[in-house]
Amino acid sequence: MTTATYEEEKLHHTPWVEKYRPKNLNDIASQEHAVKVLEKQVSTGNLPHMLFYGPPGTGKTSTILALAKQLYGPNLYKSRVLELNASDERGISIVRQKIKNFAKLTVSNPTPEDLKNYPCPPYKIIILDEADSMTNDAQSALRRTMETYANITRFALVCNYITRIIDPLASRCSKFRFKLLNNENSLNRLKYIANEEQLNLDKSQGEDGVLNEVLKISNGDLRKAITYLQSASKLSTSLQLEDDQDGNAGLITKQSIRETAGVLPDELIDSLIKTIRSKNEEKLISLVNDIILSGWSAQQLIDQLHEVLVIDDSINSLVKNQIALILFDTDKKLNFGTDEHIQLLNLVLQVSKVI
Repeated sequence: MTTATYEEEKLHHTPWVEKYRPKNLNDIASQEHAVKVLEKQVSTGNLPHMLFYGPPGTGKTSTILALAKQLYGPNLYKSRVLELNASDERGISIVRQKIKNFAKLTVSNPTPEDLKNYPCPPYKIIILDEADSMTNDAQSALRRTMETYANITRFALVCNYITRIIDPLASRCSKFRFKLLNNENSLNRLKYIANEEQLNLDKSQGEDGVLNEVLKISNGDLRKAITYLQSASKLSTSLQLEDDQDGNAGLITKQSIRETAGVLPDELIDSLIKTIRSKNEEKLISLVNDIILSGWSAQQLIDQLHEVLVIDDSINSLVKNQIALILFDTDKKLNFGTDEHIQLLNLVLQVSKVI
């Protein structure tokens, strides 16, 4: 196998989230304010410590990676940038070992060619993804490391919840809030990927019907949307008929997207709500057993029940509030790792009493 063939094969098997990750700041979608400020800082080569926060899939990690590539170029990037996922190693040992050892390294000199094409500032960058997963002790230790090596190392903290970052650490960083992507920017990105991958999208329900369904299911998380699209593409390709008599080989439909994302069929949700309204406990228990045995996600079921019941005009506001509290309580317990079967049984029986 030649090098070119190997690289093509490697690219073919690369997750689309990585394959289409923005290469520079101009490619970042829908975060104009953050990009504008960062571009100005790149031009001067003078970066502060940074804290990127916001919902998942909004481009936080992609932005700092694109920024680092613009600063150093491909040659210096490996020696100047350390990427760590703080959720893997949450304790103080990661600060004392990996982070401190890299932070105190002497900065290598760039080549004349690198200096000609990139700013190449005289410091390294440590990227801490999911920094809100770090323990408070680890964050406190990190604060001291940031102060000690500030002249040769910059830190970029990436998190979903800024409230989980201790104040002494957050106060040392320039903060960049990342908002949910608007549908237009997300749709344009999915269109670009679909075109590059030559996807066969079902257009029987509108030009962008399938892509809009992907965005709806992913709730503004572009990373999740791209993953669903790739999974649906692989699924549709594997299921295509050899003789392809109907010309629908590899066709990606709304239904295939929903199946890939683990969305429960509307008929099943309607049946569950109807059974809840009937207050027939035996049927409810039987239906919940079937749902669990079929492997459906309990949290996905809660999301779909919430969507349907909240917009139901036949339910008054007081009852909707009670149902919302039951759904919230169940979701919280599931996040703590409780048994899905027991929680779903408790959920449907409680809702049946108030509806």
